[in-house]
Amino acid sequence: MEYEVTAGRKRPHSFDKLAGQEFVVSTLKNALNNGQIAHAYLFSGPRGVGKTSAARILAAALNCPDGPRGENFSDYPEASEIARGESIDVIEIDGASNTSVNDVRQIKEEVLFAPSNSRYKIYIIDEVHMLSNSAFNALLKTIEEPPPYVAFIFATTEVHKVPATIRSRCQQFHFRLIPVETIRDHLSEACHELGIEAEHEALFWIAKEASGSLRDAYTLFDQVVAFSSGFITMEKISKSLGLVGLDRLNAIVELLAAGDLVALMETADDIVGSGVPIEQFVVDLSEYFRSLMLLQHGITKESLLGFSPERYSARAKSAWNKAQLEHGLELTLELYRRMRYSLNERFELELLLSRLASLGDYISHEEIMRRLEQLRGMGAVGTAPRPRPTNQASELEARSGRTADEYQATAHSMASNNDIDPDDINHETDNEPAQDYNPEGAFRQQDANVAATEQQTTLARSAFLLEQEKIEEIVAGVKQHKLALGAVVENATRWELNDNALLIVFASAFAANEVKKDIEVVRDVVCESLDEDVAISVQVESIDGESKAVELDQTVATVKKVFRGEVIEE
Repeated sequence: MEYEVTAGRKRPHSFDKLAGQEFVVSTLKNALNNGQIAHAYLFSGPRGVGKTSAARILAAALNCPDGPRGENFSDYPEASEIARGESIDVIEIDGASNTSVNDVRQIKEEVLFAPSNSRYKIYIIDEVHMLSNSAFNALLKTIEEPPPYVAFIFATTEVHKVPATIRSRCQQFHFRLIPVETIRDHLSEACHELGIEAEHEALFWIAKEASGSLRDAYTLFDQVVAFSSGFITMEKISKSLGLVGLDRLNAIVELLAAGDLVALMETADDIVGSGVPIEQFVVDLSEYFRSLMLLQHGITKESLLGFSPERYSARAKSAWNKAQLEHGLELTLELYRRMRYSLNERFELELLLSRLASLGDYISHEEIMRRLEQLRGMGAVGTAPRPRPTNQASELEARSGRTADEYQATAHSMASNNDIDPDDINHETDNEPAQDYNPEGAFRQQDANVAATEQQTTLARSAFLLEQEKIEEIVAGVKQHKLALGAVVENATRWELNDNALLIVFASAFAANEVKKDIEVVRDVVCESLDEDVAISVQVESIDGESKAVELDQTVATVKKVFRGEVIEE
């Protein structure tokens, strides 16, 4: 007997055998049983999901001698001819090869003749989207009002290319991708018919690789059967088709988690040396990281993971957090996208593995912001503050020209605007040991005391500065008079009010000179905003080299502690 491929041998001949298209099957069967026959049908969907098979089944159902019916219609002689594509009354046309108006004109001439042996003359046009616009236009009248014995069945993988004028004249049915479990069951049935044994994992891999196409699954199945010698295993598939395999992937990812770069490169060299294409290596590695990411989110469905959750390395599942796994998957996908332009694919793979080996040190942007927020709150950690000595308060009152109550009210207002506890103002920190702040065991007593001292110093200095609300009000008023001048004033670095004199400090001499040119405009707005007569002076900011160096040292120390780094001097 002549060999027949599994896709042809397993082609369905009835609606009940059509896999994974329950909605299409139920709708067509009900319409046929109720005698609701349309003159044109449009089947759309991905490749290999049963569109052409459904068209032949529908043609056989329409031409049943006992009348159109949804079941038990395949036992008459013409049904087998229709299934083989040999019936003279069921004409199958390849839309990719018959695209012109002349081909459609021939169809229009043929529909004038009644069928020879059947109730209906049926035209099945596959890949109908390949017809030209002129051919589509020539078909419009025919498919809208065909003779009563003619029916059209169109099939396409790209329904968006079919003109709306054609779609509106057809009953449309969209075929879906077939679930992995359904494909696996059909492969298992094919193994049973051929007397072949197969591992569950191997059949599941074939079904997953088919990506929802039963025909693709049958084609790959035939290839696997050819080299499996009657017993299909995942090991034979990996060795013959050049796959990394889950066991070797587990070993690779465990080495990545351990950061053992030497053993990692040697293992990768063995895998590539065994004949696995580098592109396939990257694909398998990306699928593994995807599965780990899904497991981190609590997804254990085997059809999504590709394997059962127990088959993945326990160490790999706990080595990284969600953000790190997402970053690892992003790195593998990025490498796959740029491999076609690579100078050397192996170099790219080794660079990827080197980066993945340090994946545990990756910190996401969200985590960085969270830690910076923790650093911002360091000033609240330490021992209980004690009141500032009276002589310091008197000195502050004399310098500012305000009473202690006025100063305290201003300080409380500014503290609330900056999310600072007002009870910390006008206090200083003892040199007693501070409590450790330990988001990850990083912050210690000395850092807390330094931060608290910096916060206290900033508050004392801010007591002489103009409130932010007033600054915004002044800037807005200046912009109403002169927009360009307001933009310059807005960039002032400090607004210091002392008695009836306001000092505006700028970072550049250019800005200061621009304001001096229109100083009267600024003064009028300031006096109106503060409701008092105020003298205006402009100054260019000067930087004290020594104090600036101290601030930089403290900033570097803080950044070093957050990112667990070290300072490298040039």
